[in-house]
Amino acid sequence: MSRGYRQDRLAEEIRRIISEMLLRELKDPRLSGFISITEVEVTKDNSYATCYITVLETQKDEEAKAKKEQDVLDGLRSASGKMRGKIGKELKLRRAPELIFKFDRSEEYGRHIDEVIRGIENGNY
Repeated sequence: MSRGYRQDRLAEEIRRIISEMLLRELKDPRLSGFISITEVEVTKDNSYATCYITVLETQKDEEAKAKKEQDVLDGLRSASGKMRGKIGKELKLRRAPELIFKFDRSEEYGRHIDEVIRGIENGNY
């Protein structure tokens, strides 16, 4: 089932506002580094907005990477009230959607698929 034009427009505006806040307004040290909002999906009734995020992390250590991701999620969740207020104010919404943050794993999945394809080409599979 396809999303409506209004949900797509609202999702793009929410993505823009949150990205701008991450760059300029939010001073939480947990939100340091390169954090990108890759996509936002808004429910039909506009009550929830799922924000997919990626964190550019240079650390190879899985444990440190997982800790950084958890810190980023905690920071975003603690700032979600401020984000909702700004979204409601800028977009003139009576009730801003509840923000849900999830990690976008598509880049990791794409890297895995590339490795599998290279393995098939080299005869490893």
